[in-house]
Amino acid sequence: MSRSLAPAVLLVDGYNIIGAWSCLKKTRDTAGLEAARGELVESMINYSAFKGYQTQIVFDAQYQNTCSNREVITELLSVHYTEFNQTADTYIEKSCASYRHHIAQSLISRVIVATSDRAQQLMIQGYGAEWMSALQLCHDVQTNVCRARQKYNPRKQSNGRFLANSIDDKARQRLAELRMLP
Repeated sequence: MSRSLAPAVLLVDGYNIIGAWSCLKKTRDTAGLEAARGELVESMINYSAFKGYQTQIVFDAQYQNTCSNREVITELLSVHYTEFNQTADTYIEKSCASYRHHIAQSLISRVIVATSDRAQQLMIQGYGAEWMSALQLCHDVQTNVCRARQKYNPRKQSNGRFLANSIDDKARQRLAELRMLP
């Protein structure tokens, strides 16, 4: 597989992002953490598809006595809940270390970690991963949503400011006939 065709991996520190994005913070504070997680997942589904990233959203489960869990959301997106007593930071660091070998074998092109945790930033860069702040990710997600809308919902160009200029000839002719009726 050539390096240009190898996918990029995006690791998202879920709770860090929820705490940094104002819209997700508002959802968390009004509707709860589960709703904020769902909103983040929805945003990342579209973003991952548009960018072609293999995305993993990682959430801490360190204070819950549970086993780690992985939910496959789409072909490009999965959600990971860490095991008891493991932080998302630790999970992400271990992932960066293991992906280092995948990059060397050209199985993936690059690893990007989205977090605003400064210590995490320095650690993952030591493994050769790229860093993206929570606010950079938010901006990139919003930019790509706008691009997708423009690409898939092209606006009809109007020939002027009047409604008559934006309808087809057949409809215009029918309206003219209706105006002539007694």
